[in-house]
Amino acid sequence: MPRHAIVPGYREAAVLAAERRQLITNLIRKQKVVRLRDLCDRLEASESTIRRDLQHLEEQGVLERTYGGATVRGPATTPGEGTPFVSPVLSNEVERIGRAAADLIAEGETVFLGPGTAVMAAAYALADRTGITIVTNALNVAYYLAVHSQLVVVVTGGQVEREETALLGHLAELALEQLRADRALIGVGGIQVPDGLTADRLPGSELLRAVIGMVPQVTVVAPSSKWGHVGPAFLAPLEAVDTVVTSRDAPPAMVWDLTELGIRIIQT
Repeated sequence: MPRHAIVPGYREAAVLAAERRQLITNLIRKQKVVRLRDLCDRLEASESTIRRDLQHLEEQGVLERTYGGATVRGPATTPGEGTPFVSPVLSNEVERIGRAAADLIAEGETVFLGPGTAVMAAAYALADRTGITIVTNALNVAYYLAVHSQLVVVVTGGQVEREETALLGHLAELALEQLRADRALIGVGGIQVPDGLTADRLPGSELLRAVIGMVPQVTVVAPSSKWGHVGPAFLAPLEAVDTVVTSRDAPPAMVWDLTELGIRIIQT
């Protein structure tokens, strides 16, 4: 074969590899941590292919491989870029839910974003939007949007609850009493009939109950794993919810029960 001959399909394979590696680079710069299994599912590639991609990107200084995945190379932040908080690794299901929830928000609205991975997915999707005001007690949401968007971001005061990097307590509730929002996007620990909305952790449940009681439009973002689960902290009856954004894997019988209550269900 001539020295410079091009093997059929070689160029196409090289382009695909370059595209995959660019996607991985963008993802790890945004999330700071990626898992091998999530990358395989997202990119529809084998583990051996993704491992080679990660090895190549490690050699380029983009990331550091870890057991089961990779982390961003070097310090957690770069001036003007990144976040000091560890952004959650999002499944395809959660990313879809976040995007669909963000699509509900219209320009000119003020929106409360609570803590949680599905809400964080919505924050990612809102970063390129304009004309929206964000009110949040989630520090990772606030920092991400402050760095990666031009949106107005209002952060409640309060005591840091490290498990969810959220601001809680009396000061946070006082701040919310002085603010007004058109809609709230909240994550929950469970949705069940007739138990309603529940949280898995007691810290933060009181604040979410206050938000649900004062915001005219309540949107719950809930992966299929939340359906049928009952957490220890009660948040609100199902009738307090206007919209639930979930996946097509949510149990059909429960989805039907909620639609019978007049709740809008968006499945993505």
